[in-house]
Amino acid sequence: MRFTKMQGLGNDYVYLDCTKAVPPNLPELAVKLSDRHFGVGSDGLICVLRSEKADVRMRMFNADGSEGEMCGNGIRCVGKFVYDTGLIRKETVAVETLAGVKQISLSLQAGKVQSVTVDMGAPQLEEACEISRKGTLMKGLPVSMGNPHVVFFVDNAREFALPELAPLALPNPAFPKGVNVEIAEVLDAAHIRVRVWERGSGETLACGTGACAVLAAAASEGRTERAATVCLPGGELSVRWDESDGHIYMTGPAVTVFEGDWPD
Repeated sequence: MRFTKMQGLGNDYVYLDCTKAVPPNLPELAVKLSDRHFGVGSDGLICVLRSEKADVRMRMFNADGSEGEMCGNGIRCVGKFVYDTGLIRKETVAVETLAGVKQISLSLQAGKVQSVTVDMGAPQLEEACEISRKGTLMKGLPVSMGNPHVVFFVDNAREFALPELAPLALPNPAFPKGVNVEIAEVLDAAHIRVRVWERGSGETLACGTGACAVLAAAASEGRTERAATVCLPGGELSVRWDESDGHIYMTGPAVTVFEGDWPD
């Protein structure tokens, strides 16, 4: 089975071309491939399939085998994967996801995709919730980007104990399918430092939907402008919340790491 390892700001996935045949038991396969000691090593598995309503369809599985609705870094790499492999040879691609059809625009250099802009759709901001941590109540802002997020603003994102906070968000009736947890530090009106705990994978170097959720939460409270650079451990994303259509647009890199053959 041929695979491609790709990453967007260090948020890495194994990609499979499933347009001709789909391997059995994808959740189990995701666990095997994602293992960083006995597998390829990744934050999860993304399968590229045929679609009846878009150019292609993506299915995204976390490292624990659970299926996610959407992945911002993952969908950027889908754009590079389908273009660079010749599955699709156009610079605007419609991708079907469990969170709906997303439009992506590819930026090329020397015939290869270097960066991708994704129309992430409109964020859904919900009523704030509170979580008790060491006797202190922390306000979380739930935001859906097609998948669930909760954003906490802190004074120092680098030093904050994210692994201690993330489990406190669950179990929670507000997040029946689990939740991605972001801690965000506003550096100025146009820059936000963010760390992310992804459900099913743990802390990752980057999260595209998480970056968009943070920008929506920050702008809605007047903490930043509607366009900002989101600084993640793996690098930076440009995120813009458009006033005309209410959609969030995210731009960032997509990188092929290596290709290989899986013996099973």
